[in-house]
Amino acid sequence: MSNPYSNYPSRKLKFSWESWLLIIGIVFIASTLRSPLTTVGPLISFIRDSLAIPNVLAGFLTTIPLLAFALISPFAPKLARRYGLEMTLFVSLLLLTGGIIIRSFGSIPNLLIGTFLLGIAIAFGNVLLPSLIKLHFPLHLGLLTGIYSVAMNLSAAIAVGLSVPLATDTPLGWKGALGIWGILPFIALLIWLPQLKKKKKGDSIAAPDRQRSLPLWKSPLAWSVTIFMGLQSLLFYTTAAWMPEVLKAQGIGADYAGWMISLQQFAQLPIMFLIPILAGKVKDQRLIVAGVAACYLLGYGGVFMGGNALVPLWMIFIGIGAGAAFSLAMMFFTLRTRTSHEAAELSAMAQSFGYLLAATGPVLFGSLHDLTGGWIVPLLILLIVSLCVLLFGLKSGKNAFVLPKQKID
Repeated sequence: MSNPYSNYPSRKLKFSWESWLLIIGIVFIASTLRSPLTTVGPLISFIRDSLAIPNVLAGFLTTIPLLAFALISPFAPKLARRYGLEMTLFVSLLLLTGGIIIRSFGSIPNLLIGTFLLGIAIAFGNVLLPSLIKLHFPLHLGLLTGIYSVAMNLSAAIAVGLSVPLATDTPLGWKGALGIWGILPFIALLIWLPQLKKKKKGDSIAAPDRQRSLPLWKSPLAWSVTIFMGLQSLLFYTTAAWMPEVLKAQGIGADYAGWMISLQQFAQLPIMFLIPILAGKVKDQRLIVAGVAACYLLGYGGVFMGGNALVPLWMIFIGIGAGAAFSLAMMFFTLRTRTSHEAAELSAMAQSFGYLLAATGPVLFGSLHDLTGGWIVPLLILLIVSLCVLLFGLKSGKNAFVLPKQKID
């Protein structure tokens, strides 16, 4: 198979200040893509009690961004082609800052509107960052994907840990604990400003007319990547929403259960950096996928079997699996495509359908608990989903492209 990056001689990583400024901008944008979301979970009880809202509405706050991802993701590449990738990301940071501020005003309408706006903004970053990396650093996809994945999830883990202390130990309260994370996209805005001067409108991921409509929905490989993306997201958001309750039902205290979720999130970080580098160095990623599935099965299987002594080990396995699966999904957007335009289209497809699939996870998990009165059946579902991750990951990990070469030449 020919080298898909042979047409990018001028895109090699240059250790100039412009390259480092772009990398810093990517890191700061990545840091804004999960922290506004992960702050909500620890503060749900504060929000619910303060606004006197039912549990259903409180839980819906975690679902709104996923629905926004699903609705908006298909439009991100089109807007990036029209206005430029750099400008589109800049406007999304403006929208993200505004959404966080509106959400922190505290009324129910502001909470819902702000959450939806920040979900729209984050959808653009989710879709376009892999395309940006493929455009500027096609020979260093693994390294840059690892860096931005770690930045994204490190900020998320820190946000989880600081949310409750900020709400209870400072005058900020829960509103300020939500609003303070608007500082990150504001800083990212300032750092991103120089990038607006580098491209003319539409140049970033423009494609020839015959590439405008890529029939990705006809590609079995594109659907495998999409379902892999959705299933790993379903596991992540379902675990974040319900694992503390599962652990408490097994006799673990609330504080300890919260620390176990933090342990799981921090366990993701090293693997998130290493997996993209490894995936970028091998032609076939199916062995990595097998390791991902093994970690999921060990982790969820251990929780299913019960017993509190080894819970930290099970959380570490789940964290390693989640971190590897997420960063591998991001790599598939670039490894299974030939151009930045095609990467953006695949990213949009995978994240649109994928997050729609992920949004069903927390609802299904909770509903099964209500129907059965326990956690055995819901945990069995997580094990089945882990096996499906293996199935679709093996298909996604094959050394191939989502479209035949003649489709994009």
